[in-house]
Amino acid sequence: MSRQQSQRLAVALITTVAVLVFVPVIAIIGYLIISGIGALNWEFLTAMPRNGMKEGGIMPAIVGTLILTMGTALVSMPVSLLAAIYLAEYAKDNRLTRTIRMAIVNLAGIPSIVYGLFGLGAFVLAAGFGTSIIAGSLTLGIMTMPVVISTAEEAINAVPQQFRTVSLSLGASKWQTIRHQVLPHALPGILTGMILGLSRAAGETAPILFTVAAFYVPTLPSSIFDQTMALPYHLYVISTQVPGMPLTIQYGTALVLLLITLTLTLLATGVRTSMRRRRDW
Repeated sequence: MSRQQSQRLAVALITTVAVLVFVPVIAIIGYLIISGIGALNWEFLTAMPRNGMKEGGIMPAIVGTLILTMGTALVSMPVSLLAAIYLAEYAKDNRLTRTIRMAIVNLAGIPSIVYGLFGLGAFVLAAGFGTSIIAGSLTLGIMTMPVVISTAEEAINAVPQQFRTVSLSLGASKWQTIRHQVLPHALPGILTGMILGLSRAAGETAPILFTVAAFYVPTLPSSIFDQTMALPYHLYVISTQVPGMPLTIQYGTALVLLLITLTLTLLATGVRTSMRRRRDW
C-alpha cells in the first residue's frame, strides 16, 4: 500500500468514526427539541410548579441550577487557578509533584456519586451545613477542581518559554512575569476549562442529590443554607417519581437543561476562538 493510499484510508476511518459519534448526538438533540419545544413558553420558564408539578413552570429549578453553578465557580475557580499556577510555575519536577498530578488525573475520573457521598459526610453532616446551597456548591466545586486544574496547567505550560525569559531579563519578578505575560496568553485555555467544568456541574444529579436538591420547594432560596430545586434532580423526579406526568413537561425540562449546558459549551468555544485570534504567537 502506497503512502497516499494509507493516508486516504486513515482519513476515511477518522471521518467514519467522527460521523458515528456526531450523528447520534445530533439525533438526540433533535429529538429533545422536537419533543420539548411545545412546552417552552413564558409561563413554563417563569412560573412555580402547580398541581403536583404537573402544571405551571420550572422557575425554581432554573434559578437553583444557576445559583449552584455560580457557587461552584466561586468555590473551585480561584483554588484551581492558584493550584495550576503553582504546579506549572513553582513546583519542581520530582516524585511528589508527579504523584500530585497523578492524583488530580485520578480524581477527575471518579464517578460523581462518590463526590456526592463525600459531600454528604463532609459538609452536610460533619460541617453541619445540612442539605443546603453551600454544601452543594462545595461538593460541586471539589468535583470540578481536577478538570479545571489540569486544563489550566496545560494552558499555562503552552505559553512559550521565551515570554518568561524576556520578561525576567528586563527585571520583572517571577510573579510579575506570571501575571502580566503568562496568564494573559494562557487565558483562552484557562477560561475554556473553567466554563466546561461549570457546564458539567450544571448537569450533575448525583452530587446534589445528597447535598442540596429538594423534591419540591414552593419558594426561591433566600440564604446559602437553604435547600433549592435544580434542573437535573427535578428532571429525575418528574420522570420517575410523579405518576401521570405529561411527557411534554419532561422533555421541556430536559430541553432547558440541555440549552443551559450547550450555552456554556458554546460560550467556552467562542471565548477560546476569539482570544486565540488576538494572540500574537
